[in-house]
Amino acid sequence: MSAVVKEKQAKKSVLVPALKPLKKDVKVQARMDSELKQAAEEVFQELGVSATEAIRMFYTQVKLQQGIPFALKIPNAVTLAAIEEAENAEALETIEDVDNFFDSL
Repeated sequence: MSAVVKEKQAKKSVLVPALKPLKKDVKVQARMDSELKQAAEEVFQELGVSATEAIRMFYTQVKLQQGIPFALKIPNAVTLAAIEEAENAEALETIEDVDNFFDSL
């Protein structure tokens, strides 16, 4: 091994401490909709990770961030009303003329 390679390895070991292997001594099971599972696993496949690895990453982020690693929000009354309105397409107002629409604002 050349001196340059040894020096790079020495620097690397100082900068990046050795990680101890994770013990895998517990099984996690969850029930979910089959379509959700399939869609998520297609994304995992594109990312090159297994469902197990994705779950492990999620748990690791929960531990590191001491919480859910993405924002969880309860919609306010205005947002809920907009969602209900959008889900009821028949009640939505239709605009025939864009100029009249902007004039009405």
